[in-house]
Amino acid sequence: MTTAEKRERRKLARERLRRLQERAKQRELADGKPAKTPAGAPATAPVSPRAAIRAADASVAEKQKQRQEAIDALERDVAELGRLTEPSGNTADDILRIRKEVDELKRDFYANLASWQKVQLARHPQRPYADDFIRLLFEDFSEIHGDRGFADDAALIAGMARFHGKPCLVLGNQKGRGTKQRVARNFGQARPEGYRKALRAMHLAAKFRRPIFVFVDTPGAYPGVDGEERGQAEAIAHNIREMARLETPIIVTVTGEGGSGGALAIAVGDRVFMLENSIYSVISPEGCASIMWRDSTKAELAAEALRITAPDLLELKLIDEVIPEPEGGAHNDYEAAAKLLDPVLARALEELAPLSPQQLVDRRYQKFRAMGQFFA
Repeated sequence: MTTAEKRERRKLARERLRRLQERAKQRELADGKPAKTPAGAPATAPVSPRAAIRAADASVAEKQKQRQEAIDALERDVAELGRLTEPSGNTADDILRIRKEVDELKRDFYANLASWQKVQLARHPQRPYADDFIRLLFEDFSEIHGDRGFADDAALIAGMARFHGKPCLVLGNQKGRGTKQRVARNFGQARPEGYRKALRAMHLAAKFRRPIFVFVDTPGAYPGVDGEERGQAEAIAHNIREMARLETPIIVTVTGEGGSGGALAIAVGDRVFMLENSIYSVISPEGCASIMWRDSTKAELAAEALRITAPDLLELKLIDEVIPEPEGGAHNDYEAAAKLLDPVLARALEELAPLSPQQLVDRRYQKFRAMGQFFA
């Protein structure tokens, strides 16, 4: 590269740095200020409350999208600037300062996500699944297959393992990665034989007084004809009843989607936790919108109304604790997500271990009977 080319490149880098500094100072990127109405403009016609809510929800979603795009553009500019400039004195300090400001914008953005954005994060294809948490948190995992009646359902995995050296049972939904795996695992939607396999494994754990760790991440139970023919509703109801009276500690963590009865069938526990960006609901936002407004495109409005995010459910006392995720979501750093989850599981097990079988059953029963009583 000639001297003239180097000078031109440095000039370009300095100009990019100047523009980037100006953009970083404009906090409107994160605040989304509303536009002012021009003087003399005619007053708008009155709208119905429902239309106003829809418009407000669309406005929030659009602002969230604009903020995400602005932050992504800033990150690209910072990375490009660092690549173009030579690390020296003031330039390096400016780049470091701007990078910190971008990181602050990201933290603010992810701390104030709308419900629909959290739904999308919970469904992220790179989100850690049960096998990832098993690999990072447990030792000596030995998988159990089959329900001893029909088949082995790959949508649910179960097996004996060790947690901090103590024997336990691990159970969880597995959506699979890549098209072939997802089809083989039915996108994490269990059939009746999956729930019967899970219950068989849980009865085995209870027999030897081994604690049960459950990782929930499913859009719901499989709704196909073959599932209904083999008793899908009966299998879910049977699991709920039997889990309510298992005489061993049950610790449940919703790691992604907790959808309908398909999630509840393995989520009756002494402790129920949720990762920060997971969701837990009786129905999907799209399904709710289709029923309430006959329009699945109103899923964003339904997501807000359903109150399906972890903070909402903690406020309603339907879960016990919200577990933070790494910056940007658990899909960005599996190991960091597991490190944040590990002490919470250990603490819960330590609290439940001294309780007698009858105390566990009685407390679990009272816990679920108390849910929703404030609506009565």
